[in-house]
Amino acid sequence: MTAETTSRLDTFSRAIPGLAMLRSYRPALLGKDLVAGLVVTTLLVPQGMAYAELAGLPAITGLYTTILALVGYALFGPSRVLILGPDSSLGPMIAATVLPLAAADGSSTTAVAYGSALALMVGAITVFAGVFKLGFVADLLSKPTQIGYMNGLALTILVSQLPKLFGFSVDADGLFDEAVAFAKAVQDGQTVGASLAVGTTCLALILVLQRLWPIFPSVLAAVVLAIAAVAVFNLDERGVALVGELPSGFPPFTFPSVPLGDLALLFAGALGISLVSLTDTISTASVFADKTGAEIDGNREMIGVGAASIAAGFFQGFPVSTSGSRTAVAFQSGSRSQVTGLVGAATIVAMLLVAPGLLRNLPQPALAAVVIAASLSLADIAGLRRLRRQRRSDFVLALVAFLSVAILGVLPGIAVAVGMSILNVFRRVWWPHQAILGRSGDVRGYHDTAFRRTTEHLPGLAIYRFDAPLLFANARTFRNQVRRLAAIEPHPVWIIVAAEPITDVDTTAADMLEDLDDDLTQGGTRIVFAELKDAVQHKIESYELAALSGDRFYPTIRTAVDVYAAGHDVAWVSGPSPYHLD
Repeated sequence: MTAETTSRLDTFSRAIPGLAMLRSYRPALLGKDLVAGLVVTTLLVPQGMAYAELAGLPAITGLYTTILALVGYALFGPSRVLILGPDSSLGPMIAATVLPLAAADGSSTTAVAYGSALALMVGAITVFAGVFKLGFVADLLSKPTQIGYMNGLALTILVSQLPKLFGFSVDADGLFDEAVAFAKAVQDGQTVGASLAVGTTCLALILVLQRLWPIFPSVLAAVVLAIAAVAVFNLDERGVALVGELPSGFPPFTFPSVPLGDLALLFAGALGISLVSLTDTISTASVFADKTGAEIDGNREMIGVGAASIAAGFFQGFPVSTSGSRTAVAFQSGSRSQVTGLVGAATIVAMLLVAPGLLRNLPQPALAAVVIAASLSLADIAGLRRLRRQRRSDFVLALVAFLSVAILGVLPGIAVAVGMSILNVFRRVWWPHQAILGRSGDVRGYHDTAFRRTTEHLPGLAIYRFDAPLLFANARTFRNQVRRLAAIEPHPVWIIVAAEPITDVDTTAADMLEDLDDDLTQGGTRIVFAELKDAVQHKIESYELAALSGDRFYPTIRTAVDVYAAGHDVAWVSGPSPYHLD
């Protein structure tokens, strides 16, 4: 091999990590990857079909999506163990985006085209975010809002699948309308007893086996038993709906065609789906990176997930995400590389080519049970209880996110959840923690008087700490609090701002400081800063504010206190400081 060829291969390997993995692949790993790939396929097939129907698309598209997602991530994804594919958390979002647009003609072909276009958009957004290193967007869903959103999503999925579990369908949209329609249908006697028996048995089997024997393919066991029950008890003659014959062969390469006027609505849905997909992927990748001792590269993960969605979009698929449960099964089964995913993809292709009728007798209630089991795994009631116990404000955020999904719907719910996360950050910047510091005789340093009883103070001195960057959003808060301190009798001679937490001062805040200094000077109070970071002090000095010159800055609080005590001939006296926050 020439040096030029080697250089080209190295370039391709950097752009396509999967090539580097295959070039350095050790044959000794093939046995473990082969077994893990076959094991995880037992989950990929039924869950792929079930999540496709959850997204409002034909079951076969779930298999197409699974195949292309596994291949796309194997080539472009950095992780050696992550398993991608259709996901229960994305299903309702895809349905909420696609079904209203495809409702005009009601054709499944039209719905598939919209789903594929959505996958291409999600993939493009995700790859763009990875290329331009926008990994921080995954942080737009804070943990409390994510817990609330996922609980709302779990309830939405559960209610949407109950009619299928009971053997009928309802014509309703939205959590409450679907719940009312379901209750009315049950009351009217539309329940198919055989469907309910199959669905509840499969659900119980999945939940029990997952709890008692997590590594066992419980979904496969439920699916096999359900298919066997159809043959033994002729359940199709008892009103149980079946999946039916799946199309054979591999889907052709197709560029989805949708009306230009619908692209804006698709794009809005794609943004929300991208955010949830990235959040799931990065959190799951972090967990398994810790297990394997690998380093997580969030931007490369985005490119890998985006490539998986794009690959699916060109072959009648829909957007994908990382599956924590399927990744865990693959990892526990010995997976050591993305060859596991390639084995899974090849196995599904072989099934479609050789035995497309293998799952034709799979009952629809069994698929509903698979989806409901997945929805229950999304729910985190313990997390809500923990938030309520630990921090009431975070619990309120989670509750608002939950109610938004339940009342407004999945896509508006994710928008509200993101908005709440951003507003919560803004609220903490706008009104950060503030403190008056004092000295306690038995502990060195200066401490928050709200948490530690202080026993000494210097007459005429207030030490004030502001725990946030000083920006346009909170400049008024800072100014008003300092003015209140300056108005307390006896008026402070100095106010020392313990400025270590102040990581920035923008021009709005700088103008405020100059005006504030004029007001304080007229009242006989001087404001100074201690422990201000050099970069921030340099920024303030660059604003060329006449009032804030070099003699206003001290390297430590102690230095500022000593200068004040020496300059005003005062000594420490017993008792707490008279200065306090409102």
